[in-house]
Amino acid sequence: MPVHNAAPYLDEAISSILNQTYRDFEFVILDDGSTDDSYDRLRDWATRDDRICLHRQERNSGPAESSNLVVGHSRGSLIARMDADDRCHPDRLARQVDLLGLRPEVGLVGSLCNVIDQRGRVVRGPDVWRLARKSWFTPFPHGSIMYRRAVFEQAGGYREACVYWEDQDLFLRMAALSTIVTIPVPLYEHRQSPLSTRLVSETEFVENSVDLAYRCLNRLGEGRGYEDLLDRDSSPNRVAPRVFVSLGSLQLWAGQRPRLFRRLIRRADLRPNLQSLAVLVWTLWAALSPGTLRAFMRLLSKLKNAAVRQDLSKGGAVAWLKPGDLAALK
Repeated sequence: MPVHNAAPYLDEAISSILNQTYRDFEFVILDDGSTDDSYDRLRDWATRDDRICLHRQERNSGPAESSNLVVGHSRGSLIARMDADDRCHPDRLARQVDLLGLRPEVGLVGSLCNVIDQRGRVVRGPDVWRLARKSWFTPFPHGSIMYRRAVFEQAGGYREACVYWEDQDLFLRMAALSTIVTIPVPLYEHRQSPLSTRLVSETEFVENSVDLAYRCLNRLGEGRGYEDLLDRDSSPNRVAPRVFVSLGSLQLWAGQRPRLFRRLIRRADLRPNLQSLAVLVWTLWAALSPGTLRAFMRLLSKLKNAAVRQDLSKGGAVAWLKPGDLAALK
């Protein structure tokens, strides 16, 4: 678990790991240059449970490098990720360890999640419908995963060139090597708060990074790799309009009022098509009435879930991607 300025939520995150029904683990925590009282809280927890292995570095290295560093400090052949502002179901680790033990072809397993706000209230249920469609976007949050260290190392770990979508990039490269599956029940609670890394980092850089993610995923949709896009050292003048829905959604579920319309007009590559129109409507709606937009999105998710005909929770883990799906990344 990498930590950077997550003091308000650390107690809940740590408790949810230490109280797992599966007990035999080391809990590697890296304080990544926090400037709040995160490290003091971490030291206190480390004195109370000898499973905690606490590390600290003075400078903040960012999400990609800190994620590699915390894995480097660990010793296990199975690695479970945890984010410092989220919470786990008590059986999360047990179920993931059991699955990886039974299915050697699986290299990584995530789970569905509930979305919680900064107060810990569930504001959105699991998107079961994501399991029933083919998509390059992961149906599980980063913090919910457990994976085989050997597959992680073979894939090359997290890449700084993909910062702010380093998890998505890693999962795609791991899927070129092994099967990735999702446990179709919410074993994880993913918090949306104003302290989200994407929300507190430099705005234009984050926008450019999310735009790069969309361009790379478009390449995959065309059956091509995207390595050449990562080598380019130029920032786009305009970014895909849906970048602002992606970033605005973080604010929306954190209970904020996204005010992105002016940035959308200034930076988005708007065109006379339905996608641009939909984004314009979304950003205006978010600014004028975030509460009704949240209600609409919850309703939309429920309708999509209801449209899934089979009961996915009865059939065990659901495959997201298999090696044959990603020949372009081998």
